[in-house]
Amino acid sequence: MKTIIKTIAILLIPLLMLSCNEELVEQSQTGILKGKVVKKGTNEPLANVKIFTNPTTNTVFSAADGTFEIKEMPVGNYSVKAELSGYLTNFLSVNVQNQNQIVTAVFELEDDESLNSAPSIPILTSPTDNGENQPLSLELTWKSTDPDSLDVLKYRLVIKNNFNTDVLEVKDILVNHYSLKNLKYGASYFWQVAVSDDIHPEVLSAVSKFTTSSVPANRFHYVNKQAGNLYIVSSDAAGNNFPFTEISHNSWRPRKNTNAGLIAFLRTDGGNTHIFTAKPDGSDVFKVTTVPVSGFNSYELDFAWKTNGKELIYANFDKLYRINKDGSGQELIYTTADGSLISECDWSYDGSMIALKTNNFNGYNTKILIIDTLGNTIKTVFENVNGGSGGLEFSIDNKYLVYAHDISGYQDGNYRQLDSHIFIYNLTDNTVRDISAESEKPNGTNDLDPRFSPNNAQVIFTNTSNDGLSQKNVMLIDLEEAGSELERTTIFSNAEMPDYN
Repeated sequence: MKTIIKTIAILLIPLLMLSCNEELVEQSQTGILKGKVVKKGTNEPLANVKIFTNPTTNTVFSAADGTFEIKEMPVGNYSVKAELSGYLTNFLSVNVQNQNQIVTAVFELEDDESLNSAPSIPILTSPTDNGENQPLSLELTWKSTDPDSLDVLKYRLVIKNNFNTDVLEVKDILVNHYSLKNLKYGASYFWQVAVSDDIHPEVLSAVSKFTTSSVPANRFHYVNKQAGNLYIVSSDAAGNNFPFTEISHNSWRPRKNTNAGLIAFLRTDGGNTHIFTAKPDGSDVFKVTTVPVSGFNSYELDFAWKTNGKELIYANFDKLYRINKDGSGQELIYTTADGSLISECDWSYDGSMIALKTNNFNGYNTKILIIDTLGNTIKTVFENVNGGSGGLEFSIDNKYLVYAHDISGYQDGNYRQLDSHIFIYNLTDNTVRDISAESEKPNGTNDLDPRFSPNNAQVIFTNTSNDGLSQKNVMLIDLEEAGSELERTTIFSNAEMPDYN
């Protein structure tokens, strides 16, 4: 019996040893899991994502580029879990089948919106709701908070108005303020702000309203130069001003007519010079002329309103036209007899006379004459004199005509003037008064573009060095009795071509 048992034992030992050896080989077979974690929708790599398995192996965290690796994973089936705060946990099934097998996996983690709060409703702080007399340039400000400090808030601003159907929409504002410029006088603006954290739907503010100040009754208009273009400025006597025309357009020679409620001016359009009009706030710009304003030099040309504000006169080379302010009724009313060019004109206050300045193609051989409405010459103020001249305007009582003339008599191809003075011509007794001399005009300067004040008590004009390069300033002379020294006052610096109405 003992012999039989011993024999069976000897036979079983190799079988048991073989069975044990196979189990050890099975457990020593391992593979590698490699993968990457990205944000769903953007494929942005996610770092520090916790990666672990069931059954349990090693726990690892994703690198800065989102990659991870678990080594020595025994063969078998696993559930792999990716976990990161603020994102929904994700699971993938992985099967390691062979020794040294490399298995790959990509996790796409989605924002866990359940853990994120929406921004608060924006509160519009400035200007206050229903605020009035607001300036034409102002800062819109608002407030909104978000409990999730890491969220980036983006604002969307919408602005409407009560004068047209335009809508200003500004997107992706990353700050809680926005600057508005070049608003219109007397207009109401309605604005609203929406905020988004790119997770929740936009949160809208209430609608707020503000109204700008009324159009100031500015009596002064003059011309500035910027970026090579002339533009018109509207100002009061204290120097409070605003750009009447856009800097992007070339505009000059402002002429206000109170009865029309408009300011007319010259502007370059399609390579030609035309008359335009606009309301006192610069809105409703309208092109009046079809036949352009033309002469020897566009910047030396001038035109005139009729006092009633219904018509204008202007020149096209040797011809003088009348035209209604709406562009209708254009009519040729005068042509020079000698073919000379008409550069400037003015209509008397009572509408009975028109003053003209004519010259040759170089701007010289000047003649200033006065005609009636039928084109008959009433008076010749001067003719056959050397030197440049211009700046015609009647006084309100039709007794005087103001103009400028270069008494040096200098003439060249650039129409340079060396010593331009302002003169007041008495239409009754034909006497001439040199107010530049009476006010001790500085040597080496020119007085140009004179205009009477609305009460005839002053003359406003441009003064500048005769070098043609220096700054131009608008000055004013108080008129007193002839023989007394007149006072000169600078009222606007870096300005020219003034109008006082």
